Amino acid sequence: MNIPNFLSLLRIILIPVVVILLIQDEYCKALIIFVIAGLTDVLDGAMARLLNAQTKLGSYLDPIADKLLLSTSFVILAILRIIPRELTVIVISRDFIILLGIAILSLMSVPFEIKPAFISKVTTVLQMGTIFFALLHKAVTHGSSNNWILALFWLTASFTVASGLVYIARGIKIINRTNPKEIEK
Repeated sequence: MNIPNFLSLLRIILIPVVVILLIQDEYCKALIIFVIAGLTDVLDGAMARLLNAQTKLGSYLDPIADKLLLSTSFVILAILRIIPRELTVIVISRDFIILLGIAILSLMSVPFEIKPAFISKVTTVLQMGTIFFALLHKAVTHGSSNNWILALFWLTASFTVASGLVYIARGIKIINRTNPKEIEK
């Protein structure tokens, strides 16, 4: 196992730690562990490129670790009413729609390459930032309402919806490009 793959696994291992700390109302500690997990995301990609240590396992493990960290964080923060439940539904629904699209293309034996759209990268940064600032806000202000955090929630929701629409459009374009006789085989 190489260092980038280890960092992806570490991110997955840190997820239950974040959840346990949140359940225990340890918001500062949860924030610190979430930041460490986020840093492993930055480091694993950078190290894979710098060390020329990109692996097939890493190409699957990294996005799985990202989705698990984000999805779990959104769900637990929604349960604890730290972030709006509607935002969590939007985030989870987008990921479900993307996975459903991948499954449909695979079942139809349609060749495709998974490349993240630029808007998707912005969306991931906004989602990570939303969790970070929601935890920071809860840790520092103990959850008193501020307009800036609400604006961040709306911005994240908007980008999440927009990036989901981009992926739906990409999937439709891929299906429309495919020869119907190839699908029947």
